[in-house]
Amino acid sequence: MVQQIQPFRPFGTVLTATVTPMSDDGEIDYASVGRLARYLVDHGSDGIVVSGTTGESPTTHSPEKIELIRVVREAVGSRVTVVAGASSNDTIHAARMAEQAAEAGADGLLSVVPYYSKPSQRGVIAHFQAIAGSTDLPIMVYDIPGRVGIRLAPTTLDALAQVDTIVAIKDATGDVAAAKESIARTGMAWYSGDDPLNLEFLLAGAVGVVSVASHVVGPAIARMVAAYDAGDIEGARQAQKEADPAISALMGTGLGAVTAKAAMQILGVIPSRAMRLPHVPLDDEENEALRAALAAAGVK
Repeated sequence: MVQQIQPFRPFGTVLTATVTPMSDDGEIDYASVGRLARYLVDHGSDGIVVSGTTGESPTTHSPEKIELIRVVREAVGSRVTVVAGASSNDTIHAARMAEQAAEAGADGLLSVVPYYSKPSQRGVIAHFQAIAGSTDLPIMVYDIPGRVGIRLAPTTLDALAQVDTIVAIKDATGDVAAAKESIARTGMAWYSGDDPLNLEFLLAGAVGVVSVASHVVGPAIARMVAAYDAGDIEGARQAQKEADPAISALMGTGLGAVTAKAAMQILGVIPSRAMRLPHVPLDDEENEALRAALAAAGVK
């Protein structure tokens, strides 16, 4: 067993992209937000991402996003990092979100490549430079071409690496080989954004994960990273294998925001699986199927 060199981890190791609990009438349930944050920290997370896609960021509003940061910050204190989503295809809006996140007490930002507009690579660079210019908070850029329609080019990654506060990438491209090359070339901290590939990204040089499955298998994911850090690759593989059935149950439909919220209700952490449109919650039959799948995966 060879001890691994501890990597630079600006945001932590296991970050959960948390759901946003809501009451049945669609209002944010802030008491459950704080309770969920504490639950996640007690179950393997050393970072909480608020107002990401899993948190239904497209349908929550600026005052709500600010309050979410404040509530989570108060709930977890300084024990873990609090990373706030600051994403829009309107650059000025994204920059303002970044400013508000800093004012509300976030430790860092997660900002997705601008979606729908499909700007040029030069436009993408300018977009993130503008966000970085609005705050001193460290930024994790989220590369998820399947959702936004653009993939960060190698030259774009190189340019972003030159911005002092852009320090990390959340990689949901599924391209582990390209990640390995980019990590070596840019020196940025890489985070897996694809739960089934978490260990493969670590083996390629990633420093941690931004996970949805950590809602239900956070301890297993944390053990996987700890084993990898200790040079126990077989132990890391076993921990990933332990998590895989629950990952499949939660992420197999492509509706992680919906299933993760339902799972938190099933486990008794939050009282409702209500969503804001265009998402709809699982119906009773779907919810029972998820309950059975999680139970079969050993999640209790």
